[in-house]
Amino acid sequence: MDGKRLEKVNRLIQKELSDIFQKELRPKVPNLMITVTHVNVTSDLSYARVYLSVFGVEDKKKVVEEVSQNARAIRGLLGNRIRHQMRIIPELRFYEDDSLDYIENIDNLLHPDK
Repeated sequence: MDGKRLEKVNRLIQKELSDIFQKELRPKVPNLMITVTHVNVTSDLSYARVYLSVFGVEDKKKVVEEVSQNARAIRGLLGNRIRHQMRIIPELRFYEDDSLDYIENIDNLLHPDK
């Protein structure tokens, strides 16, 4: 599959998953915010690596594990939303995106007086 098509699929899945987390999860857990930072779909569309940034809790890994345990239900919600645009709904694998923590750590090392 060519790169442009794959990028469109990545953006579509990222947009829809972000919407699912905002509308489905946000009312159930009001202090938690999950942001989908990046989606990387394999070229055969069988798997999607979804990177999440988690805000509002101390144990981010636990939240990502809970989301991973509910991956089938989230995939079903995603399938209902994009079923007219894609024949194959990829299997979702969730990972913690710690790039913001890494950036903050680097910034603190460079500017210790803040």
